[in-house]
Amino acid sequence: MPRNPNITDEEIIRLYKSGLPFKELIPIIGLSDRAIRNVLYKHGVQMNRAQSSGQPRKHKVNEEFFKTWTHEMAWVLGLFITDGTINKHIHCISFAQKDERILRLVAQYMDADYVLGAKGPTCTTPTLLINSKKIKQDLDVLGITANKSLTIPFPNVPDEFLPSFIRGVIDGDGWVQKTGYVMNITTGSKSFAEGLLSVLQTWSLRSELTSTISETGNTIYRVWVKGKYDLPKLAQIIYTNVNDNYIQYKRDRMSKYL
Repeated sequence: MPRNPNITDEEIIRLYKSGLPFKELIPIIGLSDRAIRNVLYKHGVQMNRAQSSGQPRKHKVNEEFFKTWTHEMAWVLGLFITDGTINKHIHCISFAQKDERILRLVAQYMDADYVLGAKGPTCTTPTLLINSKKIKQDLDVLGITANKSLTIPFPNVPDEFLPSFIRGVIDGDGWVQKTGYVMNITTGSKSFAEGLLSVLQTWSLRSELTSTISETGNTIYRVWVKGKYDLPKLAQIIYTNVNDNYIQYKRDRMSKYL
């Protein structure tokens, strides 16, 4: 019984640790339950009795998290839009971040168990797994789907929470020049890029939108903020009255000329 295409050992471990029972793993992976167990044994993965018997393993999470706007929710949403993934096959979302402190904060805010996906040659970045059908549905209501990268709209964020949301977007996929003069955010969605540009212009920042064509033929959009005085102004907007939910070096670079 051959594996399905692109199913590596690391992907099998990640799917298993997401909590799926074997009866659901078999059609996704394309192997028998015995063959799946052999892969798990080979890598020393501890087996879960309830999962093997067909009962899905439950991980704690606040399934109401994306239903109510808060500064923490807005930051996590911005982070997820730029750095998160929705699994097409199972009820699971994931956050990938080199800085595990950020992942622990996300888990804390979402009242979620800190469950990381398996690492391997093709997946070296720490990845937080959140299992919930309701959360996937709530993200869908916000326009965030499994194939979000090219089509995601700019969500209707209440003005009060826009600074936290933009901070999450920058933490997820923002680049800040070391000299503190330039910042940009990259996205494949024209709608999201235009919405982001509109917010930055509303804040009277020197901002612009550019586009390039990738090697695969897709259009890549970049939203820029430029200027020795504009980056500190942006920093004042998005970092005022925050706790520790931000990436330190990006704040330092943007605040260089405050």
